[in-house]
Amino acid sequence: MPKIKANGIEIAYDCFGNTDAQVVLLISGLGTQMIRWSEPFCQILANQGFSVIRFDSRDAGLSTHFDSASTPDFAAISDAVSRGEAPHVPYTLFDMAKDAIGLLDALKIRQAHVVGRSMGGMVAQLMASEHAERVLSLVSMMSSTGNRDLPQASPAVMAAMTSPAPHPLKDEQAYLAHCVAFSQVIAGRGYPVDVSAQRDQALAEVKRAYNPSGFWRHIAAIAATGDLRARLAKISAPTLVLHGSDDPLVSPEAGRDTAAHIDGAELRIVEGMGHDLPPALFGLVATAIADNARRMFNHANQVPPCAEERRRMSAGVLLGAC
Repeated sequence: MPKIKANGIEIAYDCFGNTDAQVVLLISGLGTQMIRWSEPFCQILANQGFSVIRFDSRDAGLSTHFDSASTPDFAAISDAVSRGEAPHVPYTLFDMAKDAIGLLDALKIRQAHVVGRSMGGMVAQLMASEHAERVLSLVSMMSSTGNRDLPQASPAVMAAMTSPAPHPLKDEQAYLAHCVAFSQVIAGRGYPVDVSAQRDQALAEVKRAYNPSGFWRHIAAIAATGDLRARLAKISAPTLVLHGSDDPLVSPEAGRDTAAHIDGAELRIVEGMGHDLPPALFGLVATAIADNARRMFNHANQVPPCAEERRRMSAGVLLGAC
């Protein structure tokens, strides 16, 4: 799997589809690796006529880890944010948005359709607000604006997410059981968890990379970034907000709040969906992403960049190795 230097770090990435097509950039959620965007899903999306790129965010997967950073002090972060001061954290979501822009720069990709899930949705929102010229369209999935007044996850759900997992090298079966149990907590009633598939996913992730401390630094980045609502008014790209009706971790109200603060955003609540992307919804979500991307042509009266332009932009970069 290739890696590339971008924004001062190493980013691992992977590509699917025709490299002459328009790019869809997939951004992962809190503490998760790019393989959470599964190969079957990426291929379904690529079959819609796109070049699909997934990547590991900083502090996740095979991208640069920040293990030398101190353990986040969440009380101090909260106090600083409430006073309007910059908290002391290794990085924020603004840095993670710059990582994604840096990845596009390194791959000589001028513009992309950007899709983010959960925390990745907030990163995608910042890409669209702070780097508007680079974002052709935006899909924010199961995400939020950072508005503290929104309904919060229940204590039971938060406990399931933050309770320490058994170390996989000490007790692999207990670790896998922990992962499955959490996946069941955040699943929607319409799409029960496939326990065997979830175990396989968790095992693949832990064998690929294990960085539990990165999860806490991601939470610190979210807390330090704060409320994005004022910035969302700057977004001009065609935007789709996708949210599950049964999401117990990030309330559907967070999706409604996101759509309400982005001019012209389309809101789609998926009945029975939780805070996950089950295989039964791959086709629906891929089609929704593709349909939103096509809105860009009507939105800005644009035509897709031709293959020759993509080849010029990609000069010197081995996109074929993606």
